[in-house]
Amino acid sequence: MIRVILTDIEGTTSSISFVHDVLFPYSAEHMAQFVREGESDNIEIREQLDAVAQASGVARDDIEGLIGVLDTWIREDRKETPLKTLQGMLWEQGYQQGAFRGHVYEDAAEYLQRWHDRGLRLFVYSSGSVKAQKLIFGFSEAGDLTPFFSGYFDTRIGGKKERESYSNIINELGVEPRTVLFLSDVEAELQAAESAGMRTVWLIREGDLPETERAMARDFAGVDHFLQQR
Repeated sequence: MIRVILTDIEGTTSSISFVHDVLFPYSAEHMAQFVREGESDNIEIREQLDAVAQASGVARDDIEGLIGVLDTWIREDRKETPLKTLQGMLWEQGYQQGAFRGHVYEDAAEYLQRWHDRGLRLFVYSSGSVKAQKLIFGFSEAGDLTPFFSGYFDTRIGGKKERESYSNIINELGVEPRTVLFLSDVEAELQAAESAGMRTVWLIREGDLPETERAMARDFAGVDHFLQQR
């Protein structure tokens, strides 16, 4: 019996276009100023720049060089933890200033509340930082959805296409793998989760459905139908 739902964000609860057309351009436009202004007196920004320097080989005192690395990582959509952490901090500023609100599909917002009210435990696993995850749900167009979630995981637990990451999540949750349902729009992530023993549903919101025996759904109502059968 499914007792825990673990969900991806991009392409699953939220549109890919919101991330790529709103959040990424905002971080590309404002990252340099954000780093320059915060590097001297914000310890969290300094810690992330330490990590950028270590990962890239650029000298720690070369602020413009580190900004260049971050700009490159943004363009390449790299899943580097220090980038994701800095983006989360920057996006918080954007949300608080009203520059944008988090996009969450109407069906996702509806069923997240339904599942929570049924007693299912809900968690997020995304390549975006935990801060960014909380922001997209906390400042969503549907209101504050964070009360529905019991916890969040990002790349600090491991890469999303690696079996070990899902095993780590299972250990953190302290549950049997088959009681966890993972939702994602990326098949390689589903395969990794399944190899760790989780159940999965492939969210394919647009386009043709592939020929596969894998459980699929067009939206969260379809996921709920899968749950009712279990």
